[in-house]
Amino acid sequence: MAERPPLGVIILAAGKGKRMKSPDQKVLHSIGNKPMIRRVVATARALNPEKIVVIVGSHKERMNDILDGEQLTLVEQEERLGTGDAVLRAEKEFESFDGCILVLSGDVPLLSQMTLDKLLAKHYVSHASATVLAAIFDDPTGYGRIVRNGVENLHRIVEEKDCTDDLRTIREVNAGVYAFDARLLFRYLPEVGNNNVQKEYYLPDVLTVLRSSGHLVAVESVTDSREVAGVNTQEQLIEANRIYRELYENN
Repeated sequence: MAERPPLGVIILAAGKGKRMKSPDQKVLHSIGNKPMIRRVVATARALNPEKIVVIVGSHKERMNDILDGEQLTLVEQEERLGTGDAVLRAEKEFESFDGCILVLSGDVPLLSQMTLDKLLAKHYVSHASATVLAAIFDDPTGYGRIVRNGVENLHRIVEEKDCTDDLRTIREVNAGVYAFDARLLFRYLPEVGNNNVQKEYYLPDVLTVLRSSGHLVAVESVTDSREVAGVNTQEQLIEANRIYRELYENN
């Protein structure tokens, strides 16, 4: 097997999490008695990356306390301009980096190392410029739908608000986890616009830019969709703790 290229990880953790209705940032809430951001960092660390960069908001000092001793870099996103802008904040940290960048979400704490290894393996074997993790949900409401180009690869991702009635029937959704060729990621990210209702720069839009520029974007499906459960509300936090016990404590 060919040697894998260097790996870097960017963890998106700048969101305030207003729907949590809590004074704490949502990524600081606990899953299995550990702040979820520390769980995401631990999973990333198990992949032996050369560098981990965490994108934070105004809570940088608090995050620094929580992640003390983790040997990573915190980068502040001063304005909430979307996930695409958040990743672009990390560009200087990867200025001379030539390898793969894995992008994770700080509020998706249940991903296993095995799933991420599968994602990276698909990325390397397919020689893709980017690879997106997909999941199949019984109720895909609210998620961007995966529209494939044939069996293996991505044609486009269509956000819920832009879906036609036919596209809303697609149950395969974007899980918000990506592997990128580092140099291509930072070359094409500035081409992503903010022509949307929120006036934000969305990271998934760079996949469309890559595709339109002739680059291959692969798709890897998670085996157990419970792993990509996000945490945005207190109810989802309770559910994520229940899933954590099922996946990792009761086996």
